[in-house]
Amino acid sequence: MEIKKAVFPVAGFGTRFLPATKSTPKEMLPIVDKPLIQYAVEEAAEIGVEEFIFITHHAKSSIEKHFKKDEGLLSMLLKSGKEDLAKSIKDIGGKNAKFISIDQVEPKGLGHAIGCAEQSIDDDEFFAVILADDLIYNKGNNVLKQMKDAAFKNKKQVLALEKVNQEDVSKFGVVSVDSSKGRVSHLNDIVEKPDIDEAPSNLAVVGRYIFNKSIFKFIGDQAGKNNEIQITDAIQRDIENFIGYEFEGQRFDCGSKVGYLKANIFHGLANDELNKELKNYLRGISNL
Repeated sequence: MEIKKAVFPVAGFGTRFLPATKSTPKEMLPIVDKPLIQYAVEEAAEIGVEEFIFITHHAKSSIEKHFKKDEGLLSMLLKSGKEDLAKSIKDIGGKNAKFISIDQVEPKGLGHAIGCAEQSIDDDEFFAVILADDLIYNKGNNVLKQMKDAAFKNKKQVLALEKVNQEDVSKFGVVSVDSSKGRVSHLNDIVEKPDIDEAPSNLAVVGRYIFNKSIFKFIGDQAGKNNEIQITDAIQRDIENFIGYEFEGQRFDCGSKVGYLKANIFHGLANDELNKELKNYLRGISNL
């Protein structure tokens, strides 16, 4: 199975990060020295994605600009002997990367955002959806590679699953499981943001999906939970063609301020240039 396209819903206004996001899209906020959206693009590129589809808003042009080649900057860095920096901005997403922006026009929910990509997906084609807010770190195969392998083996669409604390289930889409084997769960239902006492499990769907074009048949125009067109409703209508996959990796919820700060600390400690000084600083404030 080849997955050559990935969809990135990035039209939200990031109000939880105001005033920082007044003129800068949340997806462009940096984790150490790289914007969130670039981590997502690089993750997709690692599984062979070459076409990156941003479902965006006309006021968020900086995302599109970030992925355009800047020959002037590249030339300046090379002339200055800054080859590492030049490499960091050259061919983001790969040499064959193609970036497409589709204006969502009106924020009507995740299901509606994904539906905006329908004309860009071929019949019977599998594609990935990545929510850049969920930054997932793994030393081995990234989460999309794990999901792609599961999709190929089971010949089904795949939802990334994570066990969450019971008190947090109302923040997620939550699945009901028929049976599980290893990290794969066979599903019989999915519920969007259930009340704690009504949640079918503590297995939550987090920001990675592998869909077939058939998903578009099930994305309706009727608003669901929170008066939005939910992707959960579309999945529920075709649940027999989905599996859940409990991925290996550490997820950072960069849609929250605490999650964003944790991601910066974690990736800062993983950075050889910053590790020593940052560790010393953290040790010095450990008594807090």
